[in-house]
Amino acid sequence: MKVLAIAPQPFFTPRGTPFSVYYRTLITAELGAEVDLLTYGHGKDVDRPGVRIVRIPRLAFLGEPPIGPSFLKLFLDGLLLLWTLAMLIRRRYDFVHAHEEVVFYCRFLKPIFGFRLVYDMHSSLPEQLTNFHFTKSRLLIGIFRSLESQALRVADVVITICPTLAKYALGKIDDPSRHFLIENSIFDPVRFARDVDSQDERSAALGLPEGARRIVYTGTLEPYQGIELLVRAFGLVRNKVPGAHLIVVGGSAKQIEHYVGLAREIGLEASTLFTGRVSPNAAQAISAQADLLVSPRTEGTNTPSKIYHHLASGIPLVATDIESHTQVLDASVAFLVRPDPDALARGLVAGLTDEVARSEKISAAKQLYETKYSKRSYVEKMRAVLEKIR
Repeated sequence: MKVLAIAPQPFFTPRGTPFSVYYRTLITAELGAEVDLLTYGHGKDVDRPGVRIVRIPRLAFLGEPPIGPSFLKLFLDGLLLLWTLAMLIRRRYDFVHAHEEVVFYCRFLKPIFGFRLVYDMHSSLPEQLTNFHFTKSRLLIGIFRSLESQALRVADVVITICPTLAKYALGKIDDPSRHFLIENSIFDPVRFARDVDSQDERSAALGLPEGARRIVYTGTLEPYQGIELLVRAFGLVRNKVPGAHLIVVGGSAKQIEHYVGLAREIGLEASTLFTGRVSPNAAQAISAQADLLVSPRTEGTNTPSKIYHHLASGIPLVATDIESHTQVLDASVAFLVRPDPDALARGLVAGLTDEVARSEKISAAKQLYETKYSKRSYVEKMRAVLEKIR
């Protein structure tokens, strides 16, 4: 079986690390398919048995694509379309695995080239236009909504990544057997084609004082991630756990400058560390050093993929009590708190000091991960997709 996977994302850059694309293609290859992965020019190549990465030109002078919708991504997606056409002309594929918005043009290419179509749906794209404040145009949002509905109707298989998105998609699909819920729940270390181990080790070296209690956040620093909430809550935590340190992994220089200023204003400069963007492996290595993990997200419905890593980590997790988290988490596996500074601070203090609760939640989290989200479960779900698409 020959597969063309198309990922409209930076592939393994500090700004964009599409683990889901990597693992989907890797597992597809492990299950016997030949996979060509077409993606942006930005990023590092990885060691991927059975997967050939094809990149459009990087055009570095344009900068890196931002998170969410942008005119730069629209331009790069146009290049992806040209490369897709060239690859479809040169080689016959059994199916095309289209991630996110590239399904909009794959939907029209499907009857021309006769391939079957898998729509890997990571979000509702019309919602992204408003969530990222890209546009308020009813016309543009309406066009995206129509294209999304067409893609859901025409795709031979639709993959969603969380229960809320699954419910949304199933409301538009006439045959529920075409739908598969596959959470982005596996996180084996990424094997880069070039040796970056020493860089990962340097990035993971935190240099904190001996005995420091480490609260670690990893991810982007977009407003919906709740970093301001986290910094303000941490100011309250320091009064009760003087040895606590906050490590925030990710973010652009401009974002870090803003939050460092906030930490300085609260008097936390000596007990907070903003690492900036690091490699995926380094981010995992820093998380492994934590005494407590935290996800302070304030809005959203899609479950962050890092939540599955946190469940399996053996480290307790504090998370805000919003739909983005509670699709997966409950009070038995995490310290769930309201998204306000006082409540988050209480959760962080409990997560650092309540040894009984820490132990109970770690045990329950590991059991939940093994039962529902482990690699074994993931592989079986991907196997079902391939059996459906054959």
